[in-house]
Amino acid sequence: MTRTVLIALFDDVDTLDFCGPLEVFAITGQRATGPVPFAVTTVAERVNPAITTRSGLRVIPYYTFANAPQADLLVVPGGVGARHELRNPAVINFIKRQVIEAELVISICTGALILGAAGVLKGLQATTHHTALDELAQLAPDCQVVGDRRYVDNGQVITSAGITAGIDTALYVVQRLFGATVALETAAHMEYNWSPAEKSPDIPEK
Repeated sequence: MTRTVLIALFDDVDTLDFCGPLEVFAITGQRATGPVPFAVTTVAERVNPAITTRSGLRVIPYYTFANAPQADLLVVPGGVGARHELRNPAVINFIKRQVIEAELVISICTGALILGAAGVLKGLQATTHHTALDELAQLAPDCQVVGDRRYVDNGQVITSAGITAGIDTALYVVQRLFGATVALETAAHMEYNWSPAEKSPDIPEK
């Protein structure tokens, strides 16, 4: 089964927030010897004009909210623009629709603020960039905000700390879905120093 990885983009998104996980999922797919595990694509409220990242990179998304496929893995990155988008009804409504059937919902950095605004984090643990922990706690008071973790896994919803933590989180997702060997092979190909999780301690017991 090929899982659709849908990465949401918006103006002033942090470039590494989405490019890091994108590379992890894409490289895992490129190195697969059997069925391709991931089909990675991008979505935004618009495709024209292009999305401009915080670092000035211009990106033309594949899809708009109106014609995007259902995500198996929905990735919501952060950046300065996340604080604007959490007040954008089009973004919030798109997230809410996608979450219903998504296998995994993954926020990177301050992308957690968008999930919080959409009500996705209610009753869960979550993390974000260390400078936004208090902001997330105020935005999502029903969420237990934790620091000092690279990522927090609640089952369907996974949140990561800031920027480079998105790479660790994506590798963890690969490990969770396909095992540590596949994730380590991807990390080695990227020449990224990463250690697999021995277990998933952040998933609350039912």
